[in-house]
Amino acid sequence: MSETITGSPSSSVLSAAGNDHEARVPQPVVTAAAPTTSAPAAPQTATTPAGTAGTAGAAAAAPFNFKAILQEMVRQNASDLHLKVGRPPTLRVQGELTPLAHAAMRPEDLKFLAEQVMSPRQVKEFAEHKEADFAIGVPGIGRFRVNVYQQRGTIAYALRSIPYQTSTIEELNLPKVIEAISLRPRGLVLVTGITGSGKSTALAAMIQYINEQRHANVITIEDPIEFLHRDINCHINQREVGTDTGSFAQALRRVLRQDPDVILLGEIRDLDTLDTALKAADTGHLVFSTLHTTDATQTINRVLSFYPPHQQAEVRFSLSTALAAVVSLRLVPRKDKPGRVPACEVLINTAAVRDNIRDMTKSLNIPELIKEGTLQYGMQSFDQSLMQWYTKGVISYENAIFYATNPSEFALRVQGVAGSSDTSWDAFQADTNAQRRLRGQRVARRLARRGPRAAAAHPSGP
Repeated sequence: MSETITGSPSSSVLSAAGNDHEARVPQPVVTAAAPTTSAPAAPQTATTPAGTAGTAGAAAAAPFNFKAILQEMVRQNASDLHLKVGRPPTLRVQGELTPLAHAAMRPEDLKFLAEQVMSPRQVKEFAEHKEADFAIGVPGIGRFRVNVYQQRGTIAYALRSIPYQTSTIEELNLPKVIEAISLRPRGLVLVTGITGSGKSTALAAMIQYINEQRHANVITIEDPIEFLHRDINCHINQREVGTDTGSFAQALRRVLRQDPDVILLGEIRDLDTLDTALKAADTGHLVFSTLHTTDATQTINRVLSFYPPHQQAEVRFSLSTALAAVVSLRLVPRKDKPGRVPACEVLINTAAVRDNIRDMTKSLNIPELIKEGTLQYGMQSFDQSLMQWYTKGVISYENAIFYATNPSEFALRVQGVAGSSDTSWDAFQADTNAQRRLRGQRVARRLARRGPRAAAAHPSGP
């Protein structure tokens, strides 16, 4: 393979990328890993003086086996893989970073990997912007979303594993109300959370549910395409920014001419994208997208912050009519077995929510509106979701407190300290009450077998 990506220290890491790059990458997103076992960079790493090369030098020059690293990533069910110079490949397993028993990465390893996984267009993009996003598929292993970026003058990679098979809403342990949200005829649905909280996975499950339940034309605009959807009942078209369209804004300007029923935007990144999404939702389309916000209140504030002060009244009215729901996610480690479960906050745009968004004289009171809509509309707060998982014995008390929005209030709820008129938590604490009754019955039977004296002495006796 020609040395067109090695570059010189004084130039860009991929200095040749600005020219007509002709790296031998006939299938750049599919044959990513196969050639790495015969990397030509190995002879260049023999930097020891003549006559001193030994076993240690040969081991240091061993080629980087990218395919084996990906296989280990899948075997450990890791969500992410990080590659950077001077560190061994590092996996994120159940939210924790774990380095592999592998030699530290070398600059030539990562430069050679770029030749294998990046197309000429992506190499040019990286040379211009010092970062690039794309997806690769490795036969027999899986699909991965890749972000290549530059740090300290060297290449680094962040890879996210993408399952071939889309999980269902039920398999992801999302609340039942998500199914009803997915089948809404129109409106803007925002799925929010920090990086790695399961936003893309939840969106894919919702599109899959629509695919099974409706006969609709679904158009997705993503950067890059992550989950691949097969037509079941819906007509699904997936467009990738940079490959199938120039930009989010360009695709959105024309999407309404493509007869869509459902539109999915990978992420709302700027005012133009948000403005078009609101207009599409307001004209009778169901629009899904994501934001990097932590809860429903912050999501609405973030949307409003995109607009200048003189447009606040207008955008508040537009958002109040276009918004259908906000679904916010946090992944919490399980205590009963390895894995994580989603704590999920759900806001449905009811009449009370609409009035609160429109009224500029009052601050947003979303938590209270969620509490009021729990029984009638299926809304729930993060703390209610955590309470449900805790009472089922799925998560620990420590993790529930750590991920709670109001830890002190949550602790009081666990201790049974709450107002008697507040019924919004009843559905989430029903399991707790049932468990208490069962424990009381077991204690009563055990004490009855011991005799009346033991029962009288036990504080939990009947």
